[in-house]
Amino acid sequence: MELDQVETFLAVVTYGGFHRAAEALRISQPAVSARIRALEDSLGVSLFTRAGSTLSLSHAGKALRPHAEQVLRAVAVARQAVHELQPSAGGALNIAAALSVCTYFLPDVMKEYQAENPKVMVTLRSGNSMQVLKMVLDGECEIGIARSLIHPEVETMTLRDDPLILVGHPSYPPARQRRVRLEDVEAFPLIFYDRGSSDWTLSQGLFRRAGLLPNVVLEVETIEAAKKMVERKLGLSFLPQIAVAQELRQGKLAAIEIVDAEPLHRSLDVIHPRTRPLSRDAQAFLHLLRTAAATPVPLSSKHTKRPPTPKVK
Repeated sequence: MELDQVETFLAVVTYGGFHRAAEALRISQPAVSARIRALEDSLGVSLFTRAGSTLSLSHAGKALRPHAEQVLRAVAVARQAVHELQPSAGGALNIAAALSVCTYFLPDVMKEYQAENPKVMVTLRSGNSMQVLKMVLDGECEIGIARSLIHPEVETMTLRDDPLILVGHPSYPPARQRRVRLEDVEAFPLIFYDRGSSDWTLSQGLFRRAGLLPNVVLEVETIEAAKKMVERKLGLSFLPQIAVAQELRQGKLAAIEIVDAEPLHRSLDVIHPRTRPLSRDAQAFLHLLRTAAATPVPLSSKHTKRPPTPKVK
């Protein structure tokens, strides 16, 4: 059993087929087949079964999967341990992140990181989730931060939940309509953004599953544009909690609860390569990311009020 065989096995499991695994690993499909065949020969079992065009794990494959994941994690830890014995190169840190993460989550993290590491030059690049993943895989960035980033060549750690919530102007709809049914929301003017993105797909899917057709009055390109339109009473919008927390606290926007629909959950993930140990600079940044993500996000001004100043006698 060799590491590239284990990695390929997990890629086939993750992507559900040899062709897509080959694309993800950037090798040929025959190479994927050869690695899986060699792994099966070394174990003396078949790891996959086929039923028509459907590929699934055999009983042996299901038994192997958790151990294969553990092997890759152990190798990553071993590489990191050896890497930490080497003199620190330091001086530069390249990060890739989704645009919303760059805008709403990272500024405070970057401020603290810069204060603690003033000599480190940080380069922050933005893109969608797939672009972030590619930059990490290609070695252009040490760390990537986006949503739902899963690949056999990277370690994925969920930082926290970042749900999509329905928001409107404080005076529209009126307060008595802040708890509504999904069929009520269908009639409201709605603003959507970034057609084809995961956010767009999630919010559209909410209506599609219920057999409803949302009243879309406006489509824009960015979260910030959608937020500004909502602030001007042009409609309601499903926006990431991370993007509207400040406006909710300040009373510029109001959250609307949909009582008969499941919450639109999304996870905020951080990734880094399994095969390339993190530099000390990157490890320090990862620690700050975890700390920031663990800090509760207040959505109401009552959580941010300061205690009264004692009177001076």
